[in-house]
Formats: sequence, structure tokens, C-alpha cells
Amino acid sequence: MSIVKSVRSDQRLARVMIGAPAGHPEFAEWAALLGDDGAAIPFLRYLPERLSPLGARVEASLREQLGEAPSFVAFEGYDTVAVLADVLRSHGPGRARIAESWPRVAVEGARGQIRFSRTPSISVWQWAWAPIQVVDRDPAEPDRFRILHAD
Repeated sequence: MSIVKSVRSDQRLARVMIGAPAGHPEFAEWAALLGDDGAAIPFLRYLPERLSPLGARVEASLREQLGEAPSFVAFEGYDTVAVLADVLRSHGPGRARIAESWPRVAVEGARGQIRFSRTPSISVWQWAWAPIQVVDRDPAEPDRFRILHAD
């Protein structure tokens, strides 16, 4: 946040576009501490443009528990638990069996179907095709997010 404040207060940098780490500007604290300076800073958010029925139910439950709209990080937490529960239920707690299960994982998560793969030159199994948005806080309405790009 100190970098944002510094860049935004230096007129020599008025034309510099800054971005932020995935998700950080999504938290209410960002808007509260930065105010207008926290708007129009693009960041990655791992959410689909529209949630599935499961995603909508998860969102409603999270909203009720949190007292505010959940960040994509809350959806990631839900999806992590869903994947781990499925893997443990179907393959047991043995480390070797869990390691062997990743290519066969197929779980309906709050953000869509979750499957794991390995991408070239990366040795870990990951959800390589998670939904991605590039968003920012709308300068006209800092409590609203604008989707700049979605994949």
C-alpha cells in the first residue's frame, strides 16, 4: 500500500500504470486505507464471470458467515477443502495413493470443474485452467469491481 501511495502522490509518475498482487485490492481494507488511490489498479482474480449454482450457494453461505461479499480467496479455500475431501474419501490418507491420484481428480468446485495437470517445465500438479479475471476497483464507485478481461 505504501508503494501505491508513493506512486499516486508523485506527479512525475501520473502516467504510470501500476498493478497489484492477485487479490490484494479485493479486500475491504485496501479500499479503506487507500480510498480513491486504490482504484484503477488491475489485479488477478481467480473467478469465473458467472458462478455455477454450487458457486452461488457457496457465495451466499460465505457472505452470511463473513458479513460481506467473499473474495476469490474464500472461494479458493472452499475449493481446496472440496478437493482434499474428495481425494481422501476416494484414495485414503496414504501419501503414495494421494500422490498417484492427482491426474484423476475431477471435483466440482465453487469456481467450476477442478482437474489437475502438469504444465511443461513445472514438476507439480496444478489446476492449470482455473478461471481468471483481470479486474480493478471502479474509480467512479470504489466498492465495485470492473472486469477488464476474463479467460
